[in-house]
Amino acid sequence: MKSHEFLERVVRFPLVVRCVGMVLAVLVMQACGGGGGAAPEAGGMRGFVPDLRGRRVMVYPVQIRQGVPGDVDPEIAFAFRDRGSEIEWVFPEELRAALERAPVVQSRVDGLPVSMFLGAEVDRVGDPLYGQIRRLSELVNSDIAIIPVTVRSGAEGVAGVSVVEVVSAILDVRTGRVMWTGVVAGRPGPVSDFGSVASAVEKLAETLLWYVR
Repeated sequence: MKSHEFLERVVRFPLVVRCVGMVLAVLVMQACGGGGGAAPEAGGMRGFVPDLRGRRVMVYPVQIRQGVPGDVDPEIAFAFRDRGSEIEWVFPEELRAALERAPVVQSRVDGLPVSMFLGAEVDRVGDPLYGQIRRLSELVNSDIAIIPVTVRSGAEGVAGVSVVEVVSAILDVRTGRVMWTGVVAGRPGPVSDFGSVASAVEKLAETLLWYVR
């Protein structure tokens, strides 16, 4: 091999590596559904809410709170129980208790890496989120997970009146597929009024349990 040919190959090699790396990165993003898209807004939904009757469903606690006071998790549990009597719910307290009984299981209930749902369209989740949910699902024998990603204050309107929004996702635990994501909003009112929070939770329950009349 001539010296100038050797030099040309040396120069081209890093470029080839960079190109391959970029292609792999794009493929990973597409596989996990992180391929862009606008941030979710109130009323926006993607996918289809399955009929959960007869299923055993994990309900995670709210992962991110943004400007909304109080503990929303008991309100969500009450609304779901009230409407979904034909569903076997596994609420946060039971999820935490299951992990306490199995300390060797590498999973968690709070502080999950869910920020992806706030900035992109997600078709399927990968690790570490998928692994954490899958391991916990095996402990409680459930294959569906509802994750309230965030409860937040929406855009402020006239005279400081706003709405409370809930961003949520439903996952098929076996495959990591995102079955549904959406943002629901309650009635206009002061965010400091827990009635505004309750109205958003009620809207969430109506949306996810659409088949209950």
